Amino acid sequence: MAPVQAPPSQQLPAVQKLRIRFAKRGRLRFTSHRDFQRAFERAVRRAELPVAFSHGFSPHPKISYAGAAPTGAASEAEYLEISLTHEREPEQVRTALDEALPPGLDILEVVTAGPGSLADRLEVSEWLIALPGVDPAAAGTAVEAFLAREEILVERMTKRGLRSFDCRGAVLRLAVGSEPAPVAACAILQVVLRHGTPAVRPDDVLAGVLEVATLPVTGPALLTRLAQGPLIAASGTVDDPLARDRDATQATAAGQADAGHQTHPAEGDAAAPTAP
Repeated sequence: MAPVQAPPSQQLPAVQKLRIRFAKRGRLRFTSHRDFQRAFERAVRRAELPVAFSHGFSPHPKISYAGAAPTGAASEAEYLEISLTHEREPEQVRTALDEALPPGLDILEVVTAGPGSLADRLEVSEWLIALPGVDPAAAGTAVEAFLAREEILVERMTKRGLRSFDCRGAVLRLAVGSEPAPVAACAILQVVLRHGTPAVRPDDVLAGVLEVATLPVTGPALLTRLAQGPLIAASGTVDDPLARDRDATQATAAGQADAGHQTHPAEGDAAAPTAP
């Protein structure tokens, strides 16, 4: 029997790369990264996007994910890249994918990829950690104790077994926030984390805070990523990783508009008589 060949569309070259920001909200924050991959690939098929495929014995769609949040954490700043074999308008892609995904997995923005690596821009993340049952004043005292330490070792079970590492070095900023709390008695921690190896997660920071101070947390902490992107060193805040892509798209559009204007003279100019 002859081997089954991949559809011709799978062998077409990629002509457009799109970068996508999406959110995980509500109960969908418990979606694992693998579950989201499956859901997104189904959404791509439902939206009838001409996704490019890799070559070889087992072709797979050219979709890459960067900086995924841990399972159980909500996020307003998840990113991925997808390559297409035919160009599509980014806003049309955003609408089609958002309609194909369940509520809670929401496509927030789609831009045409500019030069450079998206993964390299995701240097830091900003998180909110909601602590039910904790008084903000007590949380402030715990934060001061955490920041006063140069190193705080925590343990986490990984694929290679129980691992001990420093959670303090990755924390660029930690403060008790003024954001509205999800419940009446709740403290909010605002933290900016530098990405690195090993990756320090917000639950690791919470473990470090509880290592140096006793807090009466009455329920599971709610973790929400607000942003991830390049570090603004002067302020210790997070920049928008898609800003360069928007700038590149606008510059290209402006250059095409200028070229079109220069190559199409006005009718009056073409019909003007030559001076004797």
